[in-house]
Amino acid sequence: MAFMQCNFSSETLAIGASMNVLLPDPKPGQPADRKYPTLFLLHGLSDDHTAWMRWTSIERYVRTKEIAVVMPAVNRSFYSDMAGGYPYWKFISEELPAKARAYFPLSDKREDTFAAGLSMGGYGAFKLALRRPDLFAAAASLSGALDISGTKERWVKDFGFIFGEGALVPEDDDLFKLAEKVAASDGPKPKLYQACGTEDYLYSANRKFLDHARSLSFELEYEDGPGGHSWDFWDEYIRRVLEWLPVRS
Repeated sequence: MAFMQCNFSSETLAIGASMNVLLPDPKPGQPADRKYPTLFLLHGLSDDHTAWMRWTSIERYVRTKEIAVVMPAVNRSFYSDMAGGYPYWKFISEELPAKARAYFPLSDKREDTFAAGLSMGGYGAFKLALRRPDLFAAAASLSGALDISGTKERWVKDFGFIFGEGALVPEDDDLFKLAEKVAASDGPKPKLYQACGTEDYLYSANRKFLDHARSLSFELEYEDGPGGHSWDFWDEYIRRVLEWLPVRS
């Protein structure tokens, strides 16, 4: 397994950007043009692109798997085009995948493209899959901040920068509305995995989204168990995510 720290210029953000990348070791006799399935692994509100490597054993967990892991930095953006900041949705959904595939041997096929994240990153992963189901085959949320409208008062200052002071959350940033839109469409529908600790302050919001998704007949696997909003929980459950991902052999 190779670990790379990549700093690059973002035309979308007009600033320098960063991502950490894990790549499988090439096997003897492997085609020179091999493209790897890819997990875009997203950080939480107070973290950055280094968090998954620092606080979990993600490198060890993927060592025997034929999958690349891309871990980008998006600051406190909630993976959104910010009213008072930068266009991080365009960055994460368009520029980042294109740049990562240009720099590294990553597949651009939908069936090889996945997203996962914790807290804010769980929200971001589900938003990628539900807003771009044509590009993402599956997404996983760990302790996700999934009910944006219901938890908006918790991050008043952040949400002022993201959505505008006193503004409603746009439908394209509301996972409940996005799930309804995807369920009603004739297009592809991503597989979803959701987990949350029973002592997590976001547990009730996770149960609310679970009930909503199931009412729409989404293919969603759900788990919960003892734990709070902590790396102990995320380190355990990211292993379950890796086992769940529909990675082609």
